[in-house]
Amino acid sequence: MATSEHDPLRERIEAEASAPSELRRSLSARHLTMIAVGGSIGTGLFVASGATIAQAGPGGALLGYVLIGLMVYFLMTSLGELAAAMPVSGSFSTYGARYVDEGFGFALGWNYWYNWAVTVAVDLVAAQLVMAYWFPDVPGVYWSALFLAITFGLNALSARGFGEAEFWFALIKVIAVLAFVAMGVMMLLGIIRGGETGGVANWTIGNAPFAGGFAALIGVAMVVGFSFQGTELIGIAAGESKDPARNLPRAVRQVFWRILLFYVAAILVIGLLIPYTDPHLLRNDVTDISVSPFALIFERAGLLGAASVMNAVVLTSVLSAGNSGMYAATRMLYSLARDGKAPRVFGQISRNGVPMWALVATAAVAALCFFTFVFSPNAVYIWLLNTSGMTGFIAWLGIAISHYRFRRGYLRQGLDLAKLPYVSPFFPFGPIFAFVLCMIITLGQNYQAFLQDKIDWGGVVATYIGIPLFLLIWAGYRLVRGSSFVKYRDMHFPAGGTPVHDDAPVTTAPDSVLR
Repeated sequence: MATSEHDPLRERIEAEASAPSELRRSLSARHLTMIAVGGSIGTGLFVASGATIAQAGPGGALLGYVLIGLMVYFLMTSLGELAAAMPVSGSFSTYGARYVDEGFGFALGWNYWYNWAVTVAVDLVAAQLVMAYWFPDVPGVYWSALFLAITFGLNALSARGFGEAEFWFALIKVIAVLAFVAMGVMMLLGIIRGGETGGVANWTIGNAPFAGGFAALIGVAMVVGFSFQGTELIGIAAGESKDPARNLPRAVRQVFWRILLFYVAAILVIGLLIPYTDPHLLRNDVTDISVSPFALIFERAGLLGAASVMNAVVLTSVLSAGNSGMYAATRMLYSLARDGKAPRVFGQISRNGVPMWALVATAAVAALCFFTFVFSPNAVYIWLLNTSGMTGFIAWLGIAISHYRFRRGYLRQGLDLAKLPYVSPFFPFGPIFAFVLCMIITLGQNYQAFLQDKIDWGGVVATYIGIPLFLLIWAGYRLVRGSSFVKYRDMHFPAGGTPVHDDAPVTTAPDSVLR
């Protein structure tokens, strides 16, 4: 194994595993599994899935979910290899700094913290919109304040408190999806009435199954990509998981089957039961749960109060996303502080193992949700969503790049893959495929703005502002700190194996790689 007497990353891994004043490994295998489930099931499936079918047809939507689901699975296998070998709380930032460029890791870390801190604010505004279904006369800021306090409290207790809350949030969503798929199958088989007019016939209406052609498929891919964001949270949770070398690979292997069951099966059922020309599917609005394809099919099966049931499920999804976002942003800010890339105060740990000041800073950004006291909740929701939309895809790109360079450097130094706790079986195709597809989605998110007679520069700026900001942060760090791309021969693998040959080169990266 390539090693040195002083390795900051190795010391952090050991500290986070044992020292009482550091992060504590209190997340079990069931927590990791449900964290990944919670990250991959949200309002994108419960509400926006209908719009994807209306836009691209049942076949186009299904192909979009399969394609993006495959990309996400490849990303998770890449992340699994990295996180199992180096289970630290700031995974993306640490891997980017160690195997790409110190400035790249710096920009990736701040990008991810901003992404989830703002996303918490988005979810708190969404909670206002959902609660208005039941309590239209109660000011929405009250609900945001209540849910912000709950989310803050769950994360302030301990990592286990977050994990337990996420376990039950995710379980509710899993039960809802399984019940929906089971009911849909029974309707198609005629066991439950309501599906008599559905079936394969819905795939022959109009331009089905691929309505809208390739352009519609690209548009669907963007929506689906947003739906899957959050699956990578298991990488952040690795720093506080029990036996990460064993539990992380197990969680990663289950990602494929979760995607297949929870997304592909659900989209297939919707496409078979509801024609893509149904006007209800054309609406994609978190404020109107009654148009969710889940609610529509429950109603056609004779389930009274289906809209209220789905409203409760969507509220659970929103709170789950907010809970996860608070955790992810807090741990990333803590990691940046420990690596000297953020004020040291954010690296301080409370007695129960929580980076409290990092949590307070994240909650302060989440308080942007209170802008609804001045502006319309719908306007604030869209504004916040646009400001954070690109950042999640940048994190995915960072995972693909980091894993590709990690494996290339590992093999270049003659190290044995069998010594790694988990080895991605799809290298190099997996990270390359994920990078290319993710780049296409990232750059094509608002391609329509360039096809108009007059370019919508306002829409362009709102969509793509995250890219130049990321590049400016990266370039600024390189200019100030003088960082450069890490050469393969200088890479350090703290959890790596042993050289395959006795005469294999054994080199280490300078300590400054993580400073």
